[in-house]
Amino acid sequence: MIRHGNLLDADAEALVNAVNTVGVMGKGIALAFKRAYPANYAVYRAACAAGTVRLGQVFVYDSGVPGRHRYVINFPTKRHWRSRSQLADVTAGLADLVRVLREHRITSVAVPALGCGNGSLDWADVRPLIEAALADLPEVRVHLYPPT
Repeated sequence: MIRHGNLLDADAEALVNAVNTVGVMGKGIALAFKRAYPANYAVYRAACAAGTVRLGQVFVYDSGVPGRHRYVINFPTKRHWRSRSQLADVTAGLADLVRVLREHRITSVAVPALGCGNGSLDWADVRPLIEAALADLPEVRVHLYPPT
């Protein structure tokens, strides 16, 4: 389950991107996603402007191309990019992530250290939340990337 390296290189159908709800991808993993998936960024930014990206709800971008990296799952970990992430928001988002993985029948997913890094959460607190939420999905191959 634990992987090291670049999440964007993961052999997974879906990649999870830690984002805010105001449409800014200026640092950390979000900036890497902005550069690698500009179409995702455009759709995400428009959704933020429309107020449809909310804490506790993942925002799914489907490239429409089956296979590796078909989905980018934008996972809001904080309201504003300047804010700190909250464990309650990560927990709520994980429940929605599980729903989306089931709904889309996703068989593999790469997940970063949600809310750690620029969100200031402690990996020791976040890791068990991610593992517990995704343990209910034995049919999904999970690649979990700790903070670097």
